[in-house]
Amino acid sequence: MSELRLWGARFRSGPDPDLMRLSRADASYYRLVPYDLIASKAHARELQRANILTAEECETLLDSLEKIGASFQSGDLKPSEQDEDVHTFIERVLVERLGPLGGKLRAGRSRNDQAANDLKLYLRDQARAILASQMNLQDALLSQADRHLETLAPGFTHLQPAQPIVFAHQLLAHAQNFVRDGERFIDWDQRNATSPLGAAALAGSAIALNPEQSAAEMGYEAPCENSIDAVGSRDHVAEFLFVCALHGVNLSRLSEEIILWASRQFGWVELDDAFATGSSIMPQKKNPDIAELVRGRTGRLIGGLTGLLTVLKALPYSYNRDLSEDKRYAFEAVDTLHALLPALTGMVRTMRVNVEELFRQAAEGFTLATEVADGLALQGVPFAAAHEITGALVKYCEDHRVGLGDVPDQALQAIDPRLGPAIKSRLTLSAAVAARKGTGGTAPTQVAFQLQRLREKISLQRRWAAGPAEPKE
Repeated sequence: MSELRLWGARFRSGPDPDLMRLSRADASYYRLVPYDLIASKAHARELQRANILTAEECETLLDSLEKIGASFQSGDLKPSEQDEDVHTFIERVLVERLGPLGGKLRAGRSRNDQAANDLKLYLRDQARAILASQMNLQDALLSQADRHLETLAPGFTHLQPAQPIVFAHQLLAHAQNFVRDGERFIDWDQRNATSPLGAAALAGSAIALNPEQSAAEMGYEAPCENSIDAVGSRDHVAEFLFVCALHGVNLSRLSEEIILWASRQFGWVELDDAFATGSSIMPQKKNPDIAELVRGRTGRLIGGLTGLLTVLKALPYSYNRDLSEDKRYAFEAVDTLHALLPALTGMVRTMRVNVEELFRQAAEGFTLATEVADGLALQGVPFAAAHEITGALVKYCEDHRVGLGDVPDQALQAIDPRLGPAIKSRLTLSAAVAARKGTGGTAPTQVAFQLQRLREKISLQRRWAAGPAEPKE
C-alpha cells in the first residue's frame, strides 16, 4: 500500500511525524466518506463536461467510486494509518485501482471546497435524521397528552402552585417547543441549500465551470455565490449547532420536569423499570437517570456551539486550517442527540401518570384564587379592588386552615359583601379550567384543538424528515 499526500510537491523533506499526528483526521471523520463519494461523482461528470475526462474515463471513475462506497460500507475497505483524511483515502484507493486515471479527479477542485461540501451534505442529512428521531418523542408526548385531556393538575409559576390546568396542556407546552425546533432545522436546511463545490481553493475553478449542474446533482438548489465565502465561512455549521443546542435546552427542560414529577415529593408519575436505574448502596432507589443524562449532556451541545464560535472569531478569509474543528463540534452534537432522543422517548412513552395525586394537588396552594378575582371583575369590580379582596380571603383561609371553597357564607360576606354565591360556584377545578376556553387556554376543548393542530404540523415535519435533501421545483 503506497502512501499518498495531496500536498508537498515543493517541499524538500517529508513532514515530521508529530506534524502528521496533529494533522491527521480523527477516525470519526470517515463518516464523511459517502458524502465525499457523492461529490466526487458529481465532479467527475463536471470534468467530462470540461473535456478533462472522456466519457469512457468518466464511466470508469464513477464505477470505481461506486465500488469504493460499497466496500467501505461493508467494512471490507478501511482507511490506513497513513491516510491524512477522507479525501486522501479515496484518492489513494482510486490511484491504486485505476493508476493515473485516479489522479485525474483532483483537477479543478481543492480539499477546501471538498471539506466544506462534505460536511454540509452530511449535516443536511442529519437535520432530517435528528428530526425523524424527534418525531418519535413527539408521538410519545402527544399520546400521553391524548390520555390526559381531562386530567386536572396544578400549574406552576416560580415553581409555586399557581392555577389549575389539565395535564395534557403541560405536556403539549413541551411539544410546542419541539415543533419550533423542527421548524428551525427545516429553515436551516432551506437557507443552506447552496453548494461549495466549484469554489476550489478560494477563487473558483478554471476547469469546473458549471457548478450549477453539480449542485443540482448533489441535491442543492444552487452553488454558493462567492467562492471565498463558500470555503471560508462556517456560519451554517454554527447555526446548525445553535439549533441542536436550543433543542438540547428544550429537552433538558422536559427532563427537569420529569425529574420533579417522579420525585416522592411530587409523585405525579412513575417511571417504567426499563427506563430508570437504581442505587449501588440504597436498594430502595429508583432514579430518573435518563432525564439527568439529558440535562447534563445539554452542556456538550452548548459547549460545541461556543467552541466553534470561538474558532470563527477574528478568523481571516479565506480558508484556514482552524476550520477543520467544525467537524469535531458537529459530530459531537449529532451523536449526542442521536443518543439522547431514543432514551428520552422511551421514558416519556412508558411513564405512568398518577391521576389521583395530580387531582389532589391541583387545588393546593390556593390555585383557585384567581377565579375569585376574575369573578369579581366580571361583576364590575375593578380588578385592583378584586385583587385586594381575594388576598384578604386567602389570608382568612390560611388563618383558619381551610380551602377557598370551604369558607362559610357568613365569613365570605364579612370579608366583602360581593363574595356571594356566584363567586363560590366558580371555586371548582373543573369550572376553573373550563373557563379558560380562549385559543391557547387550558380548557379541555381548547387543548384538544391544540393537540389536533400539533398533529398536523408534526405530520408535515415528518414528511420533510423522510425525504432526501433536494432542490425545490
